[in-house]
Amino acid sequence: MHWDPHKYLEYADCRNRPFFDLTGRIAATEPAVVVDLGCGPGGLTAALAERWPDAKVTGVDSSAEMIRRAKQRNNPANAEFVLGDVRDWRPPDGLDVLVSNAALQWVPGHQVLMRSWLRALKPGAWLAVQVPGNFAAPSHALMRALAGAPHWRRRLDGVLRHEDVSEPQDYLELLLDEGCEADVWESTYQQLLHGPDPVLEWVRGAGLRPVLAALSAAEAAKFESEYATLLRDAYPESEHGTVFGFRRIFAVGRKLG
Repeated sequence: MHWDPHKYLEYADCRNRPFFDLTGRIAATEPAVVVDLGCGPGGLTAALAERWPDAKVTGVDSSAEMIRRAKQRNNPANAEFVLGDVRDWRPPDGLDVLVSNAALQWVPGHQVLMRSWLRALKPGAWLAVQVPGNFAAPSHALMRALAGAPHWRRRLDGVLRHEDVSEPQDYLELLLDEGCEADVWESTYQQLLHGPDPVLEWVRGAGLRPVLAALSAAEAAKFESEYATLLRDAYPESEHGTVFGFRRIFAVGRKLG
């Protein structure tokens, strides 16, 4: 699946806010080694490097397009970006802060990975994770339903798997089981979107990517046309714009000694 950094960044202000809400709960003062797993186009990794200028901050992403975009930025000197798969990644020695923002929902069984990372972390190190919790929202439910319709099922069977995201209580228990003090919560941001078919434009940046990757250009256009009609009914435009509920789940843990 290929990613389009330009499309992903169209709603950067809305997409970035959960990152800062997440990392605002990390109380590390002078970390030496910081990793941002699933760093995307790199702007948020750069923000970590600016927050901790004495740390070595590494952004990791499996998308060559995203890493290329990240390296093209005017980055702080202490930031670097590498291509890598979250599933194969292992914490480096001395890791103080591990952040994964809006990435682990793409990784089946990521809870097992989280446990392995926590067991490898030294006492005092931090793990901060944010994942979407809106897979039951109309934006996602309608996409799955359309992909399963008779005229699309043959082309899209298995493309939109059920996302393996846990509820907040599950992440809390995971962090506590692995010897952390934990801070877990959820937020639903009421994003006000503007323009024609704004929810379609939003999901084009992330959630719709697997469908677009599986179809030809003509098929993708037809799917988007049908999907847009469903979204207009589910998210009617008001005089103020289109309200899009954006539920996110946050989990921050500090490894105890």
